[in-house]
Amino acid sequence: MGLLLCLLLGLGVPAMEPPESAEVCGRCHRAIQEAWAQSVHAHAMDSRLFQDALDLAESEIGPATRRTCLSCHAPVAARIGDLSLRRKVSWEGVTCDYCHSIQDVSLAGVNPTAKVQFSLVKSGPLKDAESNGHATLFSPMHTSSLVCASCHEYKNAQGFAVLTTYTEWKGSQAAREGKPCQSCHMFQVAGKVVDPRVKRSEGALVNLHQMPGSHSIDQLNKTIGANLSSSRDGDQLRVTLDVTNKGAGHFVPTGSPLRQIILELSVDDYSGHHFREERLYRRVVADQQGVELKHEHLTMVKSAKTLSDTRLGPGEKRAEVFNVPLARGVQAQVKATFWYYYSPLAPASQQRVTFLTLQRLVN
Repeated sequence: MGLLLCLLLGLGVPAMEPPESAEVCGRCHRAIQEAWAQSVHAHAMDSRLFQDALDLAESEIGPATRRTCLSCHAPVAARIGDLSLRRKVSWEGVTCDYCHSIQDVSLAGVNPTAKVQFSLVKSGPLKDAESNGHATLFSPMHTSSLVCASCHEYKNAQGFAVLTTYTEWKGSQAAREGKPCQSCHMFQVAGKVVDPRVKRSEGALVNLHQMPGSHSIDQLNKTIGANLSSSRDGDQLRVTLDVTNKGAGHFVPTGSPLRQIILELSVDDYSGHHFREERLYRRVVADQQGVELKHEHLTMVKSAKTLSDTRLGPGEKRAEVFNVPLARGVQAQVKATFWYYYSPLAPASQQRVTFLTLQRLVN
């Protein structure tokens, strides 16, 4: 170890003491670290929404829930026992040294389990990677959806599958075609694997570490497709929205049951009448007594049954039909808007993203 340390210092590369902060990784992998810093993974721990949900979980359910929550939102902290979050790396969410220290993921237990070993050997998807700062190891698992499973698949103590994204993908056409999660969420872009001041590399392709997901408008627009049509039946306007999950290899929305897509149809005619109706794409869960759960920390711990599930499956197309009172000869503006809602602390704190709007003038 002493010889390696001397070599690293001689090359101007920071010596690493795994698990290391992403800032240290960024001294060589600058472009990758800067992209990652914009991701939801980077803010999985310091998100105010998560912090509030974590406080509620500990106060209402008990301190034991802390390790369960941190195992995915601050996995380094959970692995090294830093549950008080005293180290900087513990606050970095799903950080570099966690993902690139995963050696395997086992599906043998109730929940997928990652085998992690923090060392100066970093595993990843590149076969020809070279580093001045650490050893590298090609890992086929890092090119597969399996590497995502330990945090995106979860059954609680009731045996209820709260998070099912990995299972959803396994049953999708994407899985049958050999398209892993990374093909949509970490697609390859031209970039510098290593900062040119440290090591020159030309024409490299890098997996996008921003990892865009449901908070990304571009990603939502790639996922949901819609076509609006209308027809007349006397004093009724029939509006049809053909809605398709055209891009996701999982249900939409996926993950927490509190996530939902809302389709809002509004019709405003020129005589002053207003019509509004919604369609919800979501999963509603309840506790053992059948009481609907509306807070994130409760859905994770107390969910025991599904009351309804109106989400769009991979590749699913659904016709949403609205019948609107509209007198003959009256013009109206028809508008369909799609919203993504995420509400870990119940409706009062909903986070909303508008991602698709369709409009037409009808007579």
